[in-house]
Amino acid sequence: MPPKRRSAAQTAPLHKVAEDKQTHGSSPGSPEKMGKLTPKSHETKKPEFVLLCQQLDVLDEVCNRAWDVWDELQASLDIMLDTNKKYWAACLFIAVTDLDAMTFTITDLQKAVHVNMKQFFDLLKEMDVNLVTISTKVNAAVSRLEKKYEVQLALFQRFERTCAKIYINAADAVGSAAADVQQVIRSCWTLFLLAKGKVLQMEDDLVISFQLLLCVLEYFIQRSPPSVLQEPFKTAADGPLHAPPTRASRRSHGRGARSSPKPAPPDQRVLEALCKENDCEVEEVKNVYISSFTDFLESVGLSGSQGIPKTDNLSSQYEEIYLKSKDFDARLFLDHDETLQPVKLDPSEFERTPKKHHLEEEVISVPPQTPVRAAMNSIQQLMVFLNSASDQPAGKLVHYFSNCTVDPSDDITRRVESLGRLFSERFAQSVGHRCMEIGSQRFVLGVRLYYRVMESMLKSEEERLSVQNFSMLLNNAAFHTSLLACALEVVMATYGWSTFKSGGSSETDLSFPWILDVFQLKAFDFYKVIESFIKAEPSLTREMIKHLERCEHLIMENIAWRADSPLFELLHQSREQEGVVEQAEPPSTLNQPLQHNHTAADLYLSPVRTPWKKGQSIANNVPQGPDCPTSSSSQPQVPSLKHLKSTSLSLFYKKVYRLAYLRLNLLCSHLLSDHPELEPIIWTLFQHTLQHESELMRDRHLDQIMMSAMYAICKVKNIDLRFKTIVTAYKGLPNTSQETFKRVLIRESQYDSIIVFYNNVFMQKLKTNILQYASPRPPTLSPIPHIPCSPYKFPNSPLRVPGSNNVYISPLKSARMSPSVMTPRTRILVSIGESFGTSEKFQKINQMVSNSEWSLKRSLDNDRTPKPLKRLRFDMDGQDEADGSKSTGESKFQQKLAEMTSTRTRMQEQKLKDAADSLKKELS
Repeated sequence: MPPKRRSAAQTAPLHKVAEDKQTHGSSPGSPEKMGKLTPKSHETKKPEFVLLCQQLDVLDEVCNRAWDVWDELQASLDIMLDTNKKYWAACLFIAVTDLDAMTFTITDLQKAVHVNMKQFFDLLKEMDVNLVTISTKVNAAVSRLEKKYEVQLALFQRFERTCAKIYINAADAVGSAAADVQQVIRSCWTLFLLAKGKVLQMEDDLVISFQLLLCVLEYFIQRSPPSVLQEPFKTAADGPLHAPPTRASRRSHGRGARSSPKPAPPDQRVLEALCKENDCEVEEVKNVYISSFTDFLESVGLSGSQGIPKTDNLSSQYEEIYLKSKDFDARLFLDHDETLQPVKLDPSEFERTPKKHHLEEEVISVPPQTPVRAAMNSIQQLMVFLNSASDQPAGKLVHYFSNCTVDPSDDITRRVESLGRLFSERFAQSVGHRCMEIGSQRFVLGVRLYYRVMESMLKSEEERLSVQNFSMLLNNAAFHTSLLACALEVVMATYGWSTFKSGGSSETDLSFPWILDVFQLKAFDFYKVIESFIKAEPSLTREMIKHLERCEHLIMENIAWRADSPLFELLHQSREQEGVVEQAEPPSTLNQPLQHNHTAADLYLSPVRTPWKKGQSIANNVPQGPDCPTSSSSQPQVPSLKHLKSTSLSLFYKKVYRLAYLRLNLLCSHLLSDHPELEPIIWTLFQHTLQHESELMRDRHLDQIMMSAMYAICKVKNIDLRFKTIVTAYKGLPNTSQETFKRVLIRESQYDSIIVFYNNVFMQKLKTNILQYASPRPPTLSPIPHIPCSPYKFPNSPLRVPGSNNVYISPLKSARMSPSVMTPRTRILVSIGESFGTSEKFQKINQMVSNSEWSLKRSLDNDRTPKPLKRLRFDMDGQDEADGSKSTGESKFQQKLAEMTSTRTRMQEQKLKDAADSLKKELS
């Protein structure tokens, strides 16, 4: 039976609005066409609700739509409604967003019902009780607002900390200095908000926003009275701007109103002091100043000004931006207004060491990294190995090019130049028209990484094949475009704040797959380079490796299944070979380990399955195939490709199967833990659909098929599992989007919820197969995929000491641990050039590590002699084992460390056990 939906009377109005938006991309009306609010026509509604609508100046249609949402919430039994007014405010936000009829700002809404940003976001999440209450359009608006708030909050917190080091404390100031400090700080923040609003279209870009903030701070430091500055900024700013203006300079300034002189360039000493304080690249900030901030100063009439800008004038200009955007008033950060106050963290979240057991013990609490600090650290790590890299082919790479049958040098150079212009233009369109130079700077970093990784790949191929002629690979346009796109994605993610697109797509979002759209690159081609890229660049951080893995998962989940993907052509060819239905990857291989011995050359020069023979040239070994773009090099003619299979397609399906099973296994653990026998059955239907009904994946998402398969099997097995329950559990899984179940393709250009997809598409297509699982002779179960560990070695991963209480050993990063590049956070954790300490320090550390609540609980509960720890062994892959096996190649130091750990733990646990026994005797 198909799943039941809520009554039409309850859902029809809401669903119709969502469907109209999603299908036609337009709203039912606009503020100009809607009528003003007339209280008499809303007498059936609560007077307090109508009064709130009047206060916010909403329109008649908005009032009706918001009340419909409220009715829907009241009919739901899933939430407890406490304060109606707050929920009414959320209902109004949903209505104005759906109808494109915003007549108030977010701050107006918050002030009217006394709710802060965190509470407002939580309200909207709580109200998402079914598939139609909150549309994907509202989800996208909330996501944009939440990102903008998080970025603004992080920037203001950094602004406050930086100002505290630049300016004297107003409480300690004498005379007019206190007022001067307050005025400067208020004007500085307001000018930054104005600059951010005018320079950046994408206001959730944390890095460029922060660099712009440093430009504003430099501007104010040069114009601030020396009496309010602290060192080193007071000395750094000791320049011409602080000298009394001469008669000539006054005449020049008077003429400035007519001639609009260029703003003064940034002061190098002040910039260096600011960048050193904030771990920022000086050249990058200077580039933002010259390319963006200077033009902004001219546009607001501050060219040539030597004084502090008037706060009122700046505030009135920002007011226009704020009222146009209709979101929150960021000036209120200065007043610590309740609407913008962040959530107060529990002090326990800051602890990174065991709790103190005695009052006299001192334990250092290390706060978590701030978003700004984390972003700056990521950029520094990237610069460590890219600052010395070349943005032109050099050395060994030139040698590889010259050894090719057809030299690819000119094509590569022309392609890089062409894509560079395209990248910079699209970057400026997305971020801001003044940011093209910043885009060019990012592209140069990507080119450096592109050449560096290419050389590393070719060296590995040379060692593997004993050849130096890579003509076919190096003349493959898809390979080069994919490799450059991958390098740029690493750079963009390093500089980026939001890693992936959420719910609704945004035209100003640089997150993956933005780079694919810019280069018009197919996701299926891009996936081929990811694994080889990671293996070829050992300097990638753990975060960047995880990011590229997530890009690969996004491709397998839905991007590669877009209607124009070459994947479907490959599937069509594989099934029609020799007139029989071939399989992309037989299920019989699922329980075999996934081999990671393929390279980018194998995948781009597919469809040949035969492994390379040592000594054969890549230029002549592989025939041209369906997923290999035409090469300019001469190739041997092959009469038939019928017996050849695509290596890239086979590997793709192997990875898709494993990802699909992992997702299903996680969802089953949440929903079907009482029915473990259902998981292999659901998996069989899931796998059958991917293998034999791949057209169902066209323009759809892997998880949509997964949830439909789960519901179908539970239905035929008479397990009471509603779609609403599945969706609720799905929302709690990592890396999910509400658009996945709220906006599913039904037929061409028509979208609806996953329930409609199941009833009208999935069940209709697979009805016969689904019913077989209720018969006495159900289909044979598909093998469970062999789930391998990640093929990538994460650099500098901490190794847990088995048997310990959260004790980890991390290898030292020599490049980052020099005092010149260490952050204040790292300095307090690392001891350089001094002895560790006395035996008393060792005893204190041992007591903190071993004397934990967990050990005490274990002693009281088990009341038995603790077992000795198994021997500690570290292997070459950076993993740790505690399997009791005899390790090989173990150093004496490691053996001694393991013995000391085991002995110490046994002694401490025995001591705790004796204390527990004594306590029990006293209590009895």
